[in-house]
Amino acid sequence: QEEKKQLTLKVEELERKLETTSAQNIEFLQVIAKREESIHQCQLRLEEKTRECSSLARQLEMAIEDAKRQVEQTRERATSRERAAQSKMLDLETQLSRNKTELNQLHRSKDDAERRYESRLQDLKDRLEQSESTNRSMQNYVQFLKSSYANVF
Repeated sequence: QEEKKQLTLKVEELERKLETTSAQNIEFLQVIAKREESIHQCQLRLEEKTRECSSLARQLEMAIEDAKRQVEQTRERATSRERAAQSKMLDLETQLSRNKTELNQLHRSKDDAERRYESRLQDLKDRLEQSESTNRSMQNYVQFLKSSYANVF
């Protein structure tokens, strides 16, 4: 009976460990879902910045065309308007350059986030696999204990 009591305690302990492992697995799945949502949000921001850069590029092209038309209309107005257009063009190019830099940073940030996510995902997969292996081992041990117990009695 003492041996039966000890085996019962071990089985209960293993069941508690199994419940704990299951709870951890659920937590890991929640963390993965949050990470996926974060990556999705980053992708949406990246798409928004890409559209903004395209819009700025179109604005720059329109500004250049406008400056050319002004040059053709009059020589006197062309000089002052050309300076204004060049100034605007430089501002837009600077802004475009900043946006491209920001876009590149976002690309790097996205790539870094994906690498971290993949690394974390692989880590979680490895842990899950280890946990499942441990669960199988525990289940086999519990089955062994049950069969041993059945054989003893």
